[in-house]
Amino acid sequence: MSAARAVRRRGHAPVAGRHGQDGSGAENARQDVRVPHVRERRPRLLRRRSAAVSPARGGGRLEESPRVARQVPALRERGDSHRRCAVKVKAVNGFARILKAEGIPWVSCYPTSPVNNALGEEGVPILMMGEERFAVAVADAFSRVTSGKQIGACTVMAGLNAAGIQMAYGAVAQAWEDSSPLLVIAEGVGPSATRHTHYDIGEAFKSVTKWVGEIGRAELVPDYLRRAFTHLRSGRPGPVLLLIPRDLGEYDEAEHPYATVKGWRSAPDPDDVTSAIKALAAAKDPLLFVGEGVLYADATAELLRFAELAQVPVLTTLKGKSAFPENHPLSVGVRGSLAERFLRKCDLLFSIGASLFPNRFSHAIPDADKKTIVQCTIDTLDLNRSYETRHAVVGDAKLTLQALSEELSRRGAPKKNTALVDEIRAARQEFRAKFTPWLESSETPINPYRVLGDLMKVLDPKHSFVTADSGNTRDQTSTVYEAQIPRGFLGWGNVSTLGFSLAGAVAAKLAYPNRQCVHVTGDAGVCYMMGNFEAVARYGIGITTLHINNGGYSGYGPGFWGAGHDPYTWKVSDHAKACMASMARAVGFHSEDVDKPSEIVPALKRALDENAKGRPAFVEFLCSHHPVHGGWVRSA
Repeated sequence: MSAARAVRRRGHAPVAGRHGQDGSGAENARQDVRVPHVRERRPRLLRRRSAAVSPARGGGRLEESPRVARQVPALRERGDSHRRCAVKVKAVNGFARILKAEGIPWVSCYPTSPVNNALGEEGVPILMMGEERFAVAVADAFSRVTSGKQIGACTVMAGLNAAGIQMAYGAVAQAWEDSSPLLVIAEGVGPSATRHTHYDIGEAFKSVTKWVGEIGRAELVPDYLRRAFTHLRSGRPGPVLLLIPRDLGEYDEAEHPYATVKGWRSAPDPDDVTSAIKALAAAKDPLLFVGEGVLYADATAELLRFAELAQVPVLTTLKGKSAFPENHPLSVGVRGSLAERFLRKCDLLFSIGASLFPNRFSHAIPDADKKTIVQCTIDTLDLNRSYETRHAVVGDAKLTLQALSEELSRRGAPKKNTALVDEIRAARQEFRAKFTPWLESSETPINPYRVLGDLMKVLDPKHSFVTADSGNTRDQTSTVYEAQIPRGFLGWGNVSTLGFSLAGAVAAKLAYPNRQCVHVTGDAGVCYMMGNFEAVARYGIGITTLHINNGGYSGYGPGFWGAGHDPYTWKVSDHAKACMASMARAVGFHSEDVDKPSEIVPALKRALDENAKGRPAFVEFLCSHHPVHGGWVRSA
């Protein structure tokens, strides 16, 4: 039985969206993952003898003798003592019980960890991956694809033998850079052992986590987990690291109870909302600049309402892609000529849920000194960070958008802007006309854009998930793929860790078992994944990997575009020498290699059919080196 199709675990409720849906008719993330080969055990409880007193033969009330009366207080005291002993729990088992209470549906890992056995004993499924970085990445991706409604949790080896947590550093750093609410659990170093190690785990991870909690006593387990989930569910998202030493002892659950943490939102200042709407009303060419904060706030429906009320074009960041339906008349996409046109043209940039901090994989704001910038954010550190913030609205994106819509309605929302809709439609047609020859190309080797064009023909846009690895595959896919539902596409990449797209697809399939889940990778990314394909096949996670194989790192080497930016470090073995599809087949994947454009659609359909049976698929396309078209806008 596949992990993604298993029966719902008792006590794990589905994640409820605003209307029981994810905002666009897609199903919600579900906590129904049951990992095969994990034997559930009931918690071991201390047995207590009980003495039964029977009435006297013939019925009637049993009269207590003076001797019995004297013994009753002692017996009651002894009974109370036994009851107190019965709620003693090992620190690691208490830890596991709290994770279960918080609705953690499974924990990804690469052994060993003192928490792993406790998870098994308490009935929490464990997904054992092929190495530490991927174990962290799957948990990270689970938090992302569910937009924090579910928290991804993972365990890695640490303690005195800290090799595991050291290997995981890059994955935790990526979660930090991308503001993902991830829970990392590792073995701490007890006070008596600190003299034996020179590596301070807590100190090493402080710069890439929201909080590091080092649990020093068993009875602190509930307190530290309470603090951890408060950080994970409130404020700006980010990873948390909890360190729990081996053999920490026991604590009394009755004396140290745990109540689940709901998380908290903050509403904006009404005066700031009024100022922001006044600025919007005064603008000639406003633009909504939308980030991932809208997804984490579960505010996609509120964004849609506000955009339609305001009649303003909507551009999303790479991480915010899918927060707004890209088939909507007001959408101008993420990157490329369509997005760039409206970003350069706007006189007011109205940002919601975005830091506006420029990096390699996001737009800078051109002529920012000539634009009015309104920034709606949950984090005051974003304000006046990269550009002058003329108007700020600080608060949760959902509550902020609700307040903005109410204020706009109160003032009288503008009528439908037919001229704007026509302008966007014409610009979109021009944008698509540029890509159509590549999306429909019949050339061989296959044009990578043809693979993406055919993928969009095969997938159901309302019941699918797509992500792509860093490099050309991400830039090409994010430019042309049309996301229509929240988290129908996972954009990522403030730090571009190769191989993460596999984790994204795995997490999406676990969260949304009924969706078609596909990820696109290239020659660089696939090498980071091969060691983890076995785990994907072992658990029967029905995803499809699309490998754009062009025998090198596209854009690095020479081509019709010139010498390339890294002409000395780009070539890898071609398909004739290294068939990646054969390697995937060897560990249990359905796999094929495709060298003709006419074979793309049939191969994709066969892969998705295998996914429906609980079998992962790998399709290798023999492609040309083709450059990325459309880029990130940079300041002059």
